[in-house]
Amino acid sequence: MADWTIDQAEELYGVNRWGAGYFSIGENGNIKIAPNHRLPDITIDMREVVDEIIAEGIELPAVIRFHDILRSQVEIINETFSKCIEEAEYKGKYCGVFPIKVNQMREVVEEIMDAGEPYNYGLEAGSKPELMAVMAYNDNPEALTVLNGYKDKDYLTLALLGRQLKRKMIIVVEKFSELEMLIPLAKQLGVEPMIGLRSKMMVRSSGKWAGSSGDRAKFGLSIAEILNAIERLREEDMLHCAKLLHFHIGSQLSDIRKIKEAVSEGARLYAKLVQEGVELEYLDIGGGLGIDYDGTSSTTDSSRNYSTEEYVADVVWGIKQVCDLENVPHPNIVSESGRAMTAHHSCVVSNIVGEVNPSGTDFDLSATEDEHILVKNMRDLFINGAQYHPQERYNDAAGYKQSAYEAFKLGILSLKEMAKLDTMYWRILADIHTGLDEESAFIQELDELEDMLASQYLCNFSIFQSAADTWAIGQVLPIVPISRLDEKPEVRCSIADITCDSDGKLSKYIEGTEIRENIPMHKLKKDEAYHVGLFLTGAYQDVMGDMHNLFGRLTEVHVYCHDDEPGDFYIEEVVPGTSAEKVLTTMQYNTEYMAKTVKKHIDRQVRKGHLQPREGVRWTNFYEKCLAGSTYLRVD
Repeated sequence: MADWTIDQAEELYGVNRWGAGYFSIGENGNIKIAPNHRLPDITIDMREVVDEIIAEGIELPAVIRFHDILRSQVEIINETFSKCIEEAEYKGKYCGVFPIKVNQMREVVEEIMDAGEPYNYGLEAGSKPELMAVMAYNDNPEALTVLNGYKDKDYLTLALLGRQLKRKMIIVVEKFSELEMLIPLAKQLGVEPMIGLRSKMMVRSSGKWAGSSGDRAKFGLSIAEILNAIERLREEDMLHCAKLLHFHIGSQLSDIRKIKEAVSEGARLYAKLVQEGVELEYLDIGGGLGIDYDGTSSTTDSSRNYSTEEYVADVVWGIKQVCDLENVPHPNIVSESGRAMTAHHSCVVSNIVGEVNPSGTDFDLSATEDEHILVKNMRDLFINGAQYHPQERYNDAAGYKQSAYEAFKLGILSLKEMAKLDTMYWRILADIHTGLDEESAFIQELDELEDMLASQYLCNFSIFQSAADTWAIGQVLPIVPISRLDEKPEVRCSIADITCDSDGKLSKYIEGTEIRENIPMHKLKKDEAYHVGLFLTGAYQDVMGDMHNLFGRLTEVHVYCHDDEPGDFYIEEVVPGTSAEKVLTTMQYNTEYMAKTVKKHIDRQVRKGHLQPREGVRWTNFYEKCLAGSTYLRVD
């Protein structure tokens, strides 16, 4: 369109800012994906992906995974560390691990392990089920398996089994009692463990996850407890088993200065322990490598003020400087970056199934002879608005609306009169907002009209299933139409899901460099689907969702780029979403009994002559079809 450009769309939605080089807006107005960082010229048109999904009979909403992005992120973190280590003449190696709590999906773990094999990239587990998974999928004898979280005897025994399988499985002691449990168990089984010690950091992080650091942190040993643990190992002639020092100051670290401070403290503690005779080989700096969700490159909770290259350089040079000053060997560096590995590879694509617009209701507003004076007054404001100052018009309309509400409660206004008055009220507000000049726009009440008049677009998904963090902790996730970005978006709206819950909505939107309560989208066209993408959902959102209203997991579509395929992509696998039957079974319903019961009630109506036999069969089949089908809305 002549009055709208791709650059303006980019400025509005910030795709390049949060897209990390993977996402952009194409000249045709569609979202483009360049999933392979080594082949930036191979791009995928997201509209074409969605069209193929629909053509294959796959119902939306769906999670679309671009597995090449996973591979790219694994390669980037490993190669960035390797390059910096070489430039700094650092004597240790980089031994990264992926914490599977961030995304335990098998396909994700498999892809990361395959991409990470040339780098001996390992896994981290924080529970017994996660440990059982990583034992099966990390079979690289040179890759680390780091075991965090609270542990019982079974957890420790499984870890010792991993040592028997010749794996580099490091048991990180979170509290002193775990060491007291581990020592006799290891001796009983005749297995020499690899032990890590987690330190409570004095430096305290900021933001949503600040509680995971500092003196009141949930995990870790104080310096006194670390020294007691060292002495205990020395007494048992097991000091040589202490291989790793671990610290972690929080997730999604937004400020590079906090990272530098933590690295300095951790490196100093490592050096002092080595000087005490503890022959540590690894320094585990934990997770926290952030991503720029909102594209502002700032210290907000949803951003970061540093690049991956800057993060790596500060880690490597920071550890080197302390170790050189303390005259101790450089340790192998371990990091547990999960969010940065997975967030970009996954997005949720859904269709808009409806609109709620307070000023868009059609109703007959024609006057009648005996209508109430409040309706007449509101009509005067509606028809003759030009003669009023915007604030005066707004104040009068609000006053008439309140008076009408009181009159309706007392039975003075009829239903039709109330409907007319309410319809005119919202149209007056829309008219005021459209005609605001610069001076009037700064009046507080009038400035709030934009939010009052914003539509709600009903999106065919569940916030609680597919974007739990937006509801639970106010996480900002980019939401953008996947096409029509070459058209000017003229409708301010918020996104509401299809759950029966007032919290089932997105309340924060990226608009330019600001966070707003709504965002411009395009007008819905009759008989034309409108698809939006919720991006950067690959970290935590894939695994944290609940089944509010019994909405289950979405269908997953796994996409790979390939320059010999039409559109430079192919769909490698489709993982069906959770059926209604499976969701109900999870909630301990017997769906076979339910189907039989409903059939019995239908048969009863057939015998009574209220239903024809063929009609009864159709209803029975329909009920069973719904049990086997998706929990989400079907749009024909």
